[in-house]
Amino acid sequence: MSNNITNKYTSNILLSSLTNKYIFAIIPGMRYTKKQFEAQYPDDDACLEAVFQARFGNVKFCPSCAAETKFYRVKKRQCYACQWCGYQLFPLAKTIFRKTTTPLKDWFYAIYLTSVSKNGISAKELERHLGVTYKTAWRMCKQIRLLMKPGSDMLSGIVEIDETYYGGRRRGQGVGRGTKNKVPVFGMVERGGSVKAVIAHNLTHSTVRPLIRENVDIQTVINTDYFHLYKGLIPQMGYKHERVNHSIKEYARGDSHTNTIEGFWGQLKRSISGTYHAVSPKYLQSYVNQFVFLYNFRDVAVGPVLLELALKPVL
Repeated sequence: MSNNITNKYTSNILLSSLTNKYIFAIIPGMRYTKKQFEAQYPDDDACLEAVFQARFGNVKFCPSCAAETKFYRVKKRQCYACQWCGYQLFPLAKTIFRKTTTPLKDWFYAIYLTSVSKNGISAKELERHLGVTYKTAWRMCKQIRLLMKPGSDMLSGIVEIDETYYGGRRRGQGVGRGTKNKVPVFGMVERGGSVKAVIAHNLTHSTVRPLIRENVDIQTVINTDYFHLYKGLIPQMGYKHERVNHSIKEYARGDSHTNTIEGFWGQLKRSISGTYHAVSPKYLQSYVNQFVFLYNFRDVAVGPVLLELALKPVL
């Protein structure tokens, strides 16, 4: 009887632990709706308090007077002060919100819109949503993309490697199928896992070798197409290599294919051309990072994940 009570109590504790504000980041497939966002961040004060708690919620002693203290919000300022000496903590320092004059609620809503937009949200669209200038909206989009830095985890299992090219349009001409004037993008995806994509100056052994070595576990099976670069390089590096020959319309042979990475390229290109229309090579990596991030968090609600990252220093 006592064991049943203990098990029931343990189950209740587990259930309670899952009903916190990050439930949608923890449980795959859950949605994070605008109604839930509004309840969590109803105004600027709630947004500022969230940043403060994330950065300084565990601070019990004042860094200035060393006394055990509590920090109270300073009226009409985006800071908190020690109850004894008045020492001030600025939670927005070193975050993407640093020195902003735009309401924090607008920033948080922009982050939410980015998280629920599979194809991205342009600065012009954000300008219309928030009623800000295009310059402000462009800067907000740029800062939000800083949150989407790629992870450092190693890819393993079966990894597909492929390359694509972006750009190349000239006035009065179509994009064309060649590689002239285009920026090469090198990608790696773990089958059923994460993707990584990097802007490359060129596609040579000296460029690709360190990218593979730094991101793919040595026990991995690598799948590629028949691009000449991979033929000798990958086996030489110690990986098992499987190839499919697209020139003879071979797109899969058993478990050997590159369909996953090519699907990612398709989503990336459709999103950029449909939402942003054109991206300069200078900023292309940040846009690629955005879609890598959205792909890697495809099985969870992205909103809480991205908002949690926004509460931490990134600058």
